[in-house]
Amino acid sequence: MYKYLPIALLALTPLLGTAAETENDRWNLADLYPTTDAWKADSTKLEGQLKDFTACEGKLGESVKRFHACMDMEADIVRRYMRLSSYASQLHDQDTGAGIGQDLNQKSDILGNKVDEATSFLRPEVLKLGKAKIDGYLKQDKGLAIYKHPLDKILRAAPHTLDAKGEALVAQFGLATNAGQDIYDVLSNANMPWPTVKLSDGTEIKLDQAAYTKYRASPNRADRKLVFDAFWGEWKQFEQSYGTTFYAQLKKEAVYTKVRNYPDSLSRALDSDNIPPAVYNMLIEQTRANLPTLHRYFKLRAKLLNIDELHYYDMYPSLLSSDLKYPVEEGKQLMLDAVKPLGPDYGAAMTDALQHRWMDVYPRARKKSGAYMNGVAYDVHPYLLLNYNDDYESVSTLAHEWGHAMHSYLANHTQPFITADYPIFTAEIASTTNETLLLDHMLKIAKNDDERMLYLGSALENLRTTFFRQAMFADFEREVHAKVDKGESLTGEDLTKIYGDILRAYHGDKEGVVKIDDLYTMEWAYIPHFYNQFYVFQYATSISAGSMFAASILNGEPGARDRYLNVLRSGGSAYPYDLVKAAGVDLASPAPYQAVFARMNKIMDEIEAIQARKK
Repeated sequence: MYKYLPIALLALTPLLGTAAETENDRWNLADLYPTTDAWKADSTKLEGQLKDFTACEGKLGESVKRFHACMDMEADIVRRYMRLSSYASQLHDQDTGAGIGQDLNQKSDILGNKVDEATSFLRPEVLKLGKAKIDGYLKQDKGLAIYKHPLDKILRAAPHTLDAKGEALVAQFGLATNAGQDIYDVLSNANMPWPTVKLSDGTEIKLDQAAYTKYRASPNRADRKLVFDAFWGEWKQFEQSYGTTFYAQLKKEAVYTKVRNYPDSLSRALDSDNIPPAVYNMLIEQTRANLPTLHRYFKLRAKLLNIDELHYYDMYPSLLSSDLKYPVEEGKQLMLDAVKPLGPDYGAAMTDALQHRWMDVYPRARKKSGAYMNGVAYDVHPYLLLNYNDDYESVSTLAHEWGHAMHSYLANHTQPFITADYPIFTAEIASTTNETLLLDHMLKIAKNDDERMLYLGSALENLRTTFFRQAMFADFEREVHAKVDKGESLTGEDLTKIYGDILRAYHGDKEGVVKIDDLYTMEWAYIPHFYNQFYVFQYATSISAGSMFAASILNGEPGARDRYLNVLRSGGSAYPYDLVKAAGVDLASPAPYQAVFARMNKIMDEIEAIQARKK
């Protein structure tokens, strides 16, 4: 089903009342549609376009003129839908309790399925025409050049595409095949009977997901253990239910793998963007080979927290507490200063964009938590949702999401609509490169060692969560999908065992680095990304590529900046692995991952040097 995926949804807990909010701190959805009535009028126009588009079915081979007209019509349909979807989703996200947002969001989902159904004939018809005829069309009509890459994606998928009747049938199942994820969402967010716990200071809290995210970082170790035990104890009660739900999702993917004639689900997931499975496998191979770097971090964490035996519930407290505040205007300036190595044009475009209400900045009641960027409203501009709370993590998130926004800005200003949108594989490179540039800048302006420790500790934790943790998730996904692809059954207990073994290996439980209690191995059931198969590995590959790009830019390597910006400007005009490789980073080789490990060890060297100076 057509539905845009906001880039980089981060699980940040809103902290209400952070700052006095003004109109300029809210995004301006009127840039998309001035009123909800205007949205409804445009959705009616889309419905009319879908009816008109039926005239293209069976006619793509009549002439190059007819083919071009139909391709343009399909592009305009998707372009209009993306704008409609963006408005509906963001109207809902700014106030999740408002009926109008819920209503339009549901209408948008239905529209997306209609778009799927109405356009489902296009792929099999293009395939029926064949490569020779399509190449002939491209030679006859130079205006079709913008469709060359999208058409190549269809033709390359010939062995995995059904006939028109089959594709229409698959499209019709779009509303019926997400039951696993839907049940997960309801159970995890609405129906879970959250426990109540009393903290060491007498405070009683209802331990829902937001409270867990907040209190798992408590400076009081006994409170952290209490929170972990109560939270995961509750999830454990539903191990069988979550196992059934996730197994249903895995079976669905296995069925589509067979229907699409792929050898396994991993190959199918990567094939749409033509990403070699060697990338995925190299990531896991290199991560497992370099677990001593992660274990070094855990030992350093234990030392900094003054803990003899590190447990899993010790993963989240900050390495260094800080009262430093970074109001959003200061955060913006820090970000602008940090991206100066990307050149004056990049900085000027970002400076201008910051003046035009692209962001919803502060947390408030009923606003969606986390942070994301949505850049698919091609004719308007990117939108960013934040929950800014004036700490350094907020500044880092600001730089991260604006990395995405500038990626969309550059792609939308360089590419036609049909090749402007880009896949996650390149998306997270833009965000993580900006984070690396921010760290470099903050270390240069830090006033003392305590400030340096704050920034270094934040970067270190980001590498743990964005690289190692996501690689661990990818490792788990590869194993469970492979089992179901082979026809094996999986219960909740089986999934807990598989995840627990991987969790313990990554954290060095056997080596005495981090103690993993049995109860906490239920964590697999908590990860929503598993319902979007083989998605999270791209965070790890992207931070690897971002580390290499940032290092080459900061080192002043000739052409490094232009090669990197060309990746952003290229949008989705080429296959992402090829784009990144052409810019000098081969993610199927060990080099990018070695760059991450080297960066992480360098940060730990600096922290240990600071600690030595303090003795």
